[in-house]
Amino acid sequence: MDAQDMGRDLADVLIGEDDIRARLGEIAAQVDADYAGRDLLLVGVLKGAVMVMADFARALHGPAEMDWMAVSSYGSGTKSSGVVRILKDLDRDVTGRHVLIVEDIIDSGLTLSWLVANLRSRGAASVEVMALLRKPDAAKVTVDVKYVGFDIPNAFVVGYGLDFAERYRNLRVVGTLAEHVYSS
Repeated sequence: MDAQDMGRDLADVLIGEDDIRARLGEIAAQVDADYAGRDLLLVGVLKGAVMVMADFARALHGPAEMDWMAVSSYGSGTKSSGVVRILKDLDRDVTGRHVLIVEDIIDSGLTLSWLVANLRSRGAASVEVMALLRKPDAAKVTVDVKYVGFDIPNAFVVGYGLDFAERYRNLRVVGTLAEHVYSS
């Protein structure tokens, strides 16, 4: 889905497709150098990281295995329940592995902080984080993020894996929604 396909639903494009692809290539080159000769396991956080993981993994020049987790810190509403639940766990054992968590976006950092601690407790040799987007103004806890694509303002964004009511994940850019989409 291109930006023009959204018509009036898209208020603004924050990051274009070419910029995303270029930045993922830069991060992949750094990861290739940092993990040369190591057994790298990419752990994507569902559902949002699907697009990031696919393009990032293809930009790598070294081998990397992929696995997926789905975690949630939300109940039925929009407020955090304070409890993180694993909705889908890893298929692989991380003991002794170098794990790189691949995220679409970091908001408060609460769930990610829990995930990093959880994977370390499982005996991973190392656990680092790569996120396409980070909202520094939304952080509630400090999470060490080794690789960041873009810092963005504290706005609700969609596209490139990020959704609103399960829509707009396939938008090729990152943008903000027009108010009429979410106010009705």
